[in-house]
Amino acid sequence: MNLRLLIPFVDTTAQDWAVEARWLRWLTFLWLAVGLAVMFSASFAIADSELGDGFYYLKLQLVWIAIGMVAFNLLVHSPLRYVVGVADWLLLLILSFILVTLIPGVGTTVNGATRWLFVGPFPIQPSELIKPFLVLQSARIFGQWNRLRWATRLAWLGIFIVVILGILLQPNLSTAALCGILLWLVALAAGLPYTQLSTTAIAGFVLALVSVSLRSYQRRRVMSFLNPWADPTGDGYQLVQSLLAVGSGGPLGTGFGLSQQKLFYLPIQDTDFIFAVFAEEFGFLGSVLLLLLLVVYATLAVRVAMKTQKPVYRLVAIGVMILLVGQSLLHIGVSTGVLPTTGLPFPLMSYGGSSMIASLAAAGLLIRVARESSEATVVSLHDHRAVEKGKEGVRRRLV
Repeated sequence: MNLRLLIPFVDTTAQDWAVEARWLRWLTFLWLAVGLAVMFSASFAIADSELGDGFYYLKLQLVWIAIGMVAFNLLVHSPLRYVVGVADWLLLLILSFILVTLIPGVGTTVNGATRWLFVGPFPIQPSELIKPFLVLQSARIFGQWNRLRWATRLAWLGIFIVVILGILLQPNLSTAALCGILLWLVALAAGLPYTQLSTTAIAGFVLALVSVSLRSYQRRRVMSFLNPWADPTGDGYQLVQSLLAVGSGGPLGTGFGLSQQKLFYLPIQDTDFIFAVFAEEFGFLGSVLLLLLLVVYATLAVRVAMKTQKPVYRLVAIGVMILLVGQSLLHIGVSTGVLPTTGLPFPLMSYGGSSMIASLAAAGLLIRVARESSEATVVSLHDHRAVEKGKEGVRRRLV
């Protein structure tokens, strides 16, 4: 293998890709660069105060990006049929990691949720890593739904349910809900019967309702979302500080690095509320430009899906769009008080190795679909002349 293919910005083959693939590649790099700058700004003060090194999180994030870029480039240059072919085994492997986190004493608890495993000195979050493989396997199953036996359908529906329940039990309601929405929308795009989709949607809503009813902190989050100012120093604190950050940005923002709310007011400012820091520093104009980037990315993903002839590949493109753009919009909705406070990272922007690797892998899948959807068989000049000569002979015989 050419090692240059594993290095971003040095991939000389990109000039021969389809236009959508090239645009998506550079938009991914732009999104990543903006995210890295904002993450550095959001994390510098807290890293300097707690660890004595303001660049600590930036350096770790660069390591995760380097690993994620290897996965990105491998997927961009791997035939999609091979990647789809191993998606089921990789999904089951990561699902086993999710279930292992539920074993007392094995998973690592952070902020009241046991979502982490340590592989040597490195923490991984299986519920983040499983997302691109959930896209691949759901596209594979729902894209061939009418050709599968009911035994296969029910088996994989059961596995998808176990994935959602395993994440929900960590507990991680926001990621479980995102995975459920992702599966449902991929099934909708595949054209599954509305009766089945309606039943699944009702079951998912009931499951979320039960989770909120059984866990008081989730219930308090929903109630505080309705009126965060009723308890601005308690359950509504996170949302109030986020709204103050977004509102302080004004039309043009306070300037890069000059956010005030990130200075020990806004909690989890480099992950779950990083958009609030972005909005404060870059203002309304910067936020509109970021939304425009998401719109362009989603539009290109839809174009790729429309040009793809294979149903499974089409659903992969749609699933990646939902994962990257949809999760970004949910994150923005939480930061601006449109949605209840949840712990969803902003793809390619929030700090975190598992989220970064999963997001870059998903982007690589989308670009690979764009490449394959526009590939055509190249006919040499010699073969072209032979074909034309044969056609001319046929015309003469007909005359």
